[in-house]
Amino acid sequence: MSADATGLIHHSDGCARCWWAGLDPTYVAYHDTEWGVPERDGRALYEKLILDGFQAGLSWITILRRREGFRSAFAGFDPEAIARFTEADVARLMSDTGIIRNRAKIVGTIAGARAFLRIEESGPGFSRFLWDFVEGVPIQGTARDRAGIATETEVSRRMAKALKAEGFSFCGPVIVHAFMQAVGLVNDHLVGCHRHGACAALAR
Repeated sequence: MSADATGLIHHSDGCARCWWAGLDPTYVAYHDTEWGVPERDGRALYEKLILDGFQAGLSWITILRRREGFRSAFAGFDPEAIARFTEADVARLMSDTGIIRNRAKIVGTIAGARAFLRIEESGPGFSRFLWDFVEGVPIQGTARDRAGIATETEVSRRMAKALKAEGFSFCGPVIVHAFMQAVGLVNDHLVGCHRHGACAALAR
């Protein structure tokens, strides 16, 4: 089974899915239940942004398979807990085989937790901070083939710049656009994918 000319894979269950989901059951489940679904919980958004940062230079399936390991290592992605991490915690995480052991990304996660708390305490809240970039409403993609899917946009460039200014790292425009797609700030399922309409309906 392979992708057609548009980038859709037609599965035995009768559903057409975006090419990137492939046939891996973990990836297919993620595509069908999470990717593109509008997420408005600030803590969940923080977790996904951090995981997308860890993905830099790797495939998303590598991170997805370790997600529970990341959650265990990073206190369930509780920003208040992570913000209190010390150098001893960094050393502990550098020896944790359940995650991607990259010191800069680990340190960036801690800095990101502190930035999250500052935004929560002094601004509109992290969820509102992000959703304001799309005026609170998911952008609906109209691509009918994979060539029409952008890797970064003017919005992702603005969001990346704002996140870096707040203290986040590993959040360049490409990573941020992938994040936006994942959490439903953008519905970038191909139009022919069975999830495009479902995510568009959730946006309403």
